[in-house]
Amino acid sequence: MNILFIHPYIPGQFEYLINDLAGDPSMRVAVLCRKLHGQVPENVLVRTYTPNLDNTTALEECAREAGAVALAMKQMEQEDGYVPDVVYGHSGWGSLMYVKAFYPSARLIGYFEWYHCMMPEFKGAWFTNRTDDERRLYIAQMNAAFLYQLESCDVRISPTKWQRDVFPERYRGDIRVIHEGVDTEYYAPGRKCSDEIITYVTRGMEPTRCFPAFMDAIRIVLEKRPKCHVLIAGGEKTHYGSKPQDGKTWKQMEVEKGGYDPERVHFLGWIKRESFRTMLQASTVHVYLTLPYVLSWSVLQSMSAGCCLVSSATAPVQEVVEDGVNGLLADVNSPEEIAGKIIRALEDSELRARLGAAARQTVIDRYNLPDCLKIQKELITGPA
Repeated sequence: MNILFIHPYIPGQFEYLINDLAGDPSMRVAVLCRKLHGQVPENVLVRTYTPNLDNTTALEECAREAGAVALAMKQMEQEDGYVPDVVYGHSGWGSLMYVKAFYPSARLIGYFEWYHCMMPEFKGAWFTNRTDDERRLYIAQMNAAFLYQLESCDVRISPTKWQRDVFPERYRGDIRVIHEGVDTEYYAPGRKCSDEIITYVTRGMEPTRCFPAFMDAIRIVLEKRPKCHVLIAGGEKTHYGSKPQDGKTWKQMEVEKGGYDPERVHFLGWIKRESFRTMLQASTVHVYLTLPYVLSWSVLQSMSAGCCLVSSATAPVQEVVEDGVNGLLADVNSPEEIAGKIIRALEDSELRARLGAAARQTVIDRYNLPDCLKIQKELITGPA
């Protein structure tokens, strides 16, 4: 069977599944992307495409992305003799829009991560340099691409219930909730550091992941816990939302707003997976904050590692974390409350141990990688 994965930045959400299927001699696995953002097995066929996205609207970007994908698929057929039986792709860039037009008999599985909406919580984080009408136009155009793909796909999946439920109601019943899985054997508890270590990780330091609120909270914590240190992993680039209007990064804005003690607040930048795991295993308290947006891998990985989690009382988190049961939740708009929950955890080792053990069990029960892989592989060969 020929199974083709489509994602602008492979492997993305398909990393574990690609690796698993590549070890099956009955599967001929190929990937199509703008560029590789990680490794894939040597026996996986890798081909790339380059959409022309200059001077386009949001809808035009999706159409050009989809066109580049379709033409690249035809090129794979002509040059590699590769015709997909199954296409498994991410819908977020419009990549899957034309797959059925070129390969109507292929089984098309769409990964639907997000449906744009005018959430009030996002006004200060997304589109800060656009008017409300410009925001509405952008959202309408992006969602037009998602709706087209929803109609085209044979199978539709979303990683969490909350993310599924941001899509229009008429489609929710056709979207299966299947997470890509967490490697609970890799992200397992390890030796804790004797010092007080607060950890925080984010793809980009930005308001969508509540970086300003986190910095405000740790200023309070550092004052009240003179021996604690803070480890922050991630980049300064804004990925989800708007950049500050003066061209600075959100990290630079925080330095100007209140600063931080460089002897106790350590910005690690991008770190390798092994270092990230070591960081989680050493963590005394791990902090994950987000607006109502897609749930990050890092929060589940931290729970799998047995971290004591302090997180935001927002819908995507509350699907996984129950306050006082497997983590502590705080109002994302209250740095004082976030700081209070962190300090409470730092002061109570028994609480940390109980919450960390319950957090790991939650991930094992609901997101364990072998279970999630089994369901995903059944999608490829089974009925819709």
